[in-house]
Amino acid sequence: MYQDGDQSGHPERKGLAIEIRNLRVTYGEHEVLHDISFDVKAGETIAILGGSGSGKTTLLRSLMGLEKPVSGEVWIRGHDLCCISRTDLAELRKKFGVSFQGGALFGSMTVGENVALPLREHTQLEDATIAIVVRLKLEEVGLSGYEDYNPAQLSGGMKKRAAVARALTMDPEILFFDEPSAGLDPIIAAGIDHLILKLKAAFHMTIVVVTHELASAFLIADRMVLIDKGRILAIGTPAELKACEQPRVRQFLGRVPDPEMSADEGYLDRLTAKLHL
Repeated sequence: MYQDGDQSGHPERKGLAIEIRNLRVTYGEHEVLHDISFDVKAGETIAILGGSGSGKTTLLRSLMGLEKPVSGEVWIRGHDLCCISRTDLAELRKKFGVSFQGGALFGSMTVGENVALPLREHTQLEDATIAIVVRLKLEEVGLSGYEDYNPAQLSGGMKKRAAVARALTMDPEILFFDEPSAGLDPIIAAGIDHLILKLKAAFHMTIVVVTHELASAFLIADRMVLIDKGRILAIGTPAELKACEQPRVRQFLGRVPDPEMSADEGYLDRLTAKLHL
C-alpha cells in the first residue's frame, strides 16, 4: 500500500514540495547534470532556464522520475525518486500533472478523450462523471465546447491548452511544463503565460516550468534557476537575477552572443559550411 513518507524515515521538510540534493546525471561518459541542489517550495512557481543543451530538460525528467541519476537525491512527499520502487513511483506520479512540449495529444482521440485518458487509466469513475470532469477542465483552460474536436483541428495554442487540461484532470499537487510557449507567436504565448498565472492563483499548486523564453519566465516565476552546461549559475527571484553581476548570467539575460560568434567574422561562413546550408 502506498503511503506518504519513505520507509527510511527521511523527514519531509515543512513547506517544501521538492528537494534536490547533489544530483548527477550522465549519458554514457558525458555528465549532463553536475551536483545540482535546490528546493522547490509548496505553491511556488519555479522556472528552469538555460540555453540549448544546458541540461534543463534532463533536470525536469529527473524531477518526474524519468531519468536515473548516477548519484544524488530527489525527494517528493517523503520519497526519493532516485531509489523508489516502480509501484510507489506509479502512485506518486498520480500527484503530478505534465504538459509536454508540443502538447503530445493523441491524434486518434478527440480532445475530450485525450483529457479523459488519465481518469480512465487510474480511476473507476463512471462515464457520466468523467464527462463532467472533462467539461470542467476544458472550461478552466478556455476550451469549453471543444470536446469532440480532433487535435488536428486545433491551433498550436489550443493544443497547448488542451494538454494543460489533460494535465489537470487528476487535480495534481505538482504541475510540470516543458517549454509551454515554444513555437507560439507572442500573443498566443502570452495567453499561455496568463493561463499558468491563473492556475496558480486558483489552485495554489506547485508549478515547475522549463523554458528558454525570458519574457515568460520573468512574468510567471516566483524564483528562477539558471543552468549552464549542467551546472547551476544562479538561483533567485526575477529581481535577484536581474541584479546578479555574474558575467555568464549577465550574458544570458542580456542575450549577448558568445565572443567567438561576434568577434570572428568568418564564424558564420564556417558554421554554414559545416551544416551544409
